[in-house]
Amino acid sequence: MSRFIILWFVLFFWGISVVSAQVSSDCSNAIPICNNTPVNGGTTGFGIDDFNSAATSGCLEQTLSGVIESNSAWYRFRTGASGQLGFNIGIDTLEDWDFALYKSNDCNNLGEPVRCNFFDNQDENTFVGVGEDPSGNTENVQYETWLEVTPGEDYYLLLNNFSNNNSGFSIQFSGHIFVTNPFDALDCSIINNLLGPPIAACENETVILDATTVDALSYSWFIDLGSGFTLVSGEIGSTYEVSASANYRVEVARSAGNIISDVQVFFSTMPVANSVSDDASCSGLAVYDLTKKDNEVLGSQSANEFLVSYHLTMTDAVDGANALPKQYPTQPGSQTIYVRLTSIGNSRCFDASQQFQLVNLETPSLDFSSEAFLCEDNAGITIGLENGSSNYTYQWGSGETTPSIVVSVAGEYKLTATNTQSGLSCSAAKVVNVLTSRPPQIIDIEIEDLRNNNTITVITDNLEEYEYRLDDGAYQSGHKFYQVEPGMHTVSVNNPKGCGDVTEGIVVVGFPKFFTPNGDNSNDYWSITGVELLDSPVITIYDRFGKLLAQLGSTDSQWDGSLNGKLLPESDYWFKLTYTAGDGQTVTAKYINNHFSLKR
Repeated sequence: MSRFIILWFVLFFWGISVVSAQVSSDCSNAIPICNNTPVNGGTTGFGIDDFNSAATSGCLEQTLSGVIESNSAWYRFRTGASGQLGFNIGIDTLEDWDFALYKSNDCNNLGEPVRCNFFDNQDENTFVGVGEDPSGNTENVQYETWLEVTPGEDYYLLLNNFSNNNSGFSIQFSGHIFVTNPFDALDCSIINNLLGPPIAACENETVILDATTVDALSYSWFIDLGSGFTLVSGEIGSTYEVSASANYRVEVARSAGNIISDVQVFFSTMPVANSVSDDASCSGLAVYDLTKKDNEVLGSQSANEFLVSYHLTMTDAVDGANALPKQYPTQPGSQTIYVRLTSIGNSRCFDASQQFQLVNLETPSLDFSSEAFLCEDNAGITIGLENGSSNYTYQWGSGETTPSIVVSVAGEYKLTATNTQSGLSCSAAKVVNVLTSRPPQIIDIEIEDLRNNNTITVITDNLEEYEYRLDDGAYQSGHKFYQVEPGMHTVSVNNPKGCGDVTEGIVVVGFPKFFTPNGDNSNDYWSITGVELLDSPVITIYDRFGKLLAQLGSTDSQWDGSLNGKLLPESDYWFKLTYTAGDGQTVTAKYINNHFSLKR
């Protein structure tokens, strides 16, 4: 349903002491409201207990004083049309106000409230009420749903202040009935006063007080600026034109008896909306924050006195209708946003003369890695965008203005790309962390020979930085390979950061760690399994002094622990394995744990 916001405002009474506010703390003396709502200076306590010691009334509960009312104010109104009705109670953001609305014409039979709100003001909202928050805050929990009314319905409104402070409040009616019936949405017949209801006007307006009475003999006008009524010299007509906030009184002399009538008049400051610069909503952002334009609109004017709202049409801005949420979802293309600056005291005092263009711009995409690696043997590395856009400008923190740069020193490099059109811009920034790296180094390869179930462990200078591969298999992050068959293999280690790789050829063979050549036909010989898979293998055996003791081949691959027929003593012995590689060169097998023991 369309929102028709703030048809009539009442000025907050903060800091104003020259006009006495109309306040009633009792339901029986509730202040009547019609189309012009009353100026109010805040509550001053409570009178009689209108709830007869009840513990609750709707959402309201007893206060520490033992009654429901606390710093209370009562108002009443009667509907004069059918349709949607709401109201906004403007409050100080640091104060806590609650309300209850009763559909009744009898203070002794209020019943349960038809709308009620007891939430505290932790969110520091500016408004509480029924309908929709006029500031565009759709998340305000201190708002109840709209009323659907018909003519002649009577209501009582109770306001309670639960704060240590009491800066006052304003009452602002809203709803569709003020569009269809702008002059009689609320019935003024409930106000029995010659001069009518309190009047809220805008500065520079003229208010004419009319006390015309058929049988009048004379008229005397008085003004109260805060220190009591004084006679206005020279004003003797039935009407009185006023332009200052004050309480006014007329005394009508009649032969049938004099009439005395008072009325309160308050003039709200007329706001002036300042010009607003065009702006861009950037792609990739879910919402555009309209609040950042508020200061432009307000200029030196106070946000405590004036409300800034934004609209999609001039008609909505003039009517105060369909205020956009301040967190406005971004829209494609270009939009004209219309601005309304409204007096919080009186919504008739507004300026809807300003507008600005909100253009949706494409935010540059910085699609490149945030890490880059500078290899030890490289003079430099290119970072940033491979292909920039001629429509964007680029700025590196190091001063360059190209989409990509070549760096030769490790560190952090920030690129900011900006899309600018018609003076509007959207930017994106990204930091590249350049690190130094180097080719991998194989320090050792440990081979655990278990005949046909061998394990290979590759030891490098940085185990976690590299990836590992056995023969033509896929690279893996782990540096161990299991169930490796005997024979010739290649182990590859790669630096995934682009700084090279290294490959080693290894031989996996099996041999016992000890043997016992004692003639019991059990473990009498030492031999190597798997050498038959090699080309021209030669195994040479040495003692700990390096003396050659035996030489074995693929056809003569066993040693009985003797030299020239003489049994050698128990000790540790070493061996070396050579073979012919694919290029015809004789190669010594590396990384073999070439140590075994002879035991007698």
